[in-house]
Amino acid sequence: MAYISFQPSDFFNTKLFTGTNLEHAITGVGFQPALIWGRQRTDSGANYLNADAAQGVTKYLQSNVTTAQVTNAESVKSFDADGFTLGTASQINESAKTIVTWNWRGGTTSGITTDGSTTITPSAYSFNQTSGFSALAYTGNSTSGAKLAHGLGAAPEMVIIKNHSTLNDWVTYSKYVKATDPEDWVMRLNNGSIPVDDVTMWNDTQPDSVNITLGNAGNVNTGYSYTAYCFAPVKGYSKLGSYIANGDADGTFVYTGFQPAYVLIKSIISVPHWNIFDSTRTPYNPENPLWADTTGSESSIGSYNVDLLSNGFKVRTSSSQVNSTSYDPYTYMACAEFPLVSSNSKPAVAR
Repeated sequence: MAYISFQPSDFFNTKLFTGTNLEHAITGVGFQPALIWGRQRTDSGANYLNADAAQGVTKYLQSNVTTAQVTNAESVKSFDADGFTLGTASQINESAKTIVTWNWRGGTTSGITTDGSTTITPSAYSFNQTSGFSALAYTGNSTSGAKLAHGLGAAPEMVIIKNHSTLNDWVTYSKYVKATDPEDWVMRLNNGSIPVDDVTMWNDTQPDSVNITLGNAGNVNTGYSYTAYCFAPVKGYSKLGSYIANGDADGTFVYTGFQPAYVLIKSIISVPHWNIFDSTRTPYNPENPLWADTTGSESSIGSYNVDLLSNGFKVRTSSSQVNSTSYDPYTYMACAEFPLVSSNSKPAVAR
């Protein structure tokens, strides 16, 4: 049973707002975010990721394309104590458009732990061991087996990396992509392709409590600059795992040990999209997704329903996006809205 001493919303929160095309502060996040992942809801638009320490203000990456990091002085202009300030850029602040951001809190920006095998120390970073999240900026050394310090004090179970400078795919490590040897496999966040066996990404080595091991592919480790987002599970707050589809509209139930605020789902052996569900866009069940790898709006994507429950989530569709008829495995990451039990929060109840 989960027992945590903090409110999950102190470390992850979803924020909705309407664009203005004017510089304005977005407040009510509840903390200064280290990562802002945002996009339009009702119109097509790219997924924008801004990491404060790892990328800095005015810079962003787009998860649905392979393009290099963009610098725009009118994008995110500051990361603030209770949110962030946007400039006039229409990409993330278009007038009258409804926008969602998913926000993660970082924390420590100096003194990252290394060990005798560390060969790449990030040039900038923000990590939070309490919530199991870090955002890192680093320069590759083009050496297979390079060890990148991540700061979490526990082995990350998901790592997402993007080359800042070139048209490389986003690459994703998941501990749950395969039952054995997950370190052999890589998924692409910018498309729905199936995982591929590629030693040049993770050098056939799982992350440990200090380092991520890199191959020498341009996606993760040549002489360019990179951003890495790392996630380790925290009981009662976050969970990473997998489930098996049953192909039925009364789909699989997945126990997380908390009421989810956010769930990211991807098929492991077929080509559906990266589905993002949250409890804020639709504060009642069932939930519909946005996709991390496309520009599709909520209405254009359609209904691939998932219920967010007091102790996990339940699939409510036979769509292959989240529940194929071939009994495929799916991998997921979830962050909590309410834990089942904590020292300072009421137990989660059904939505």
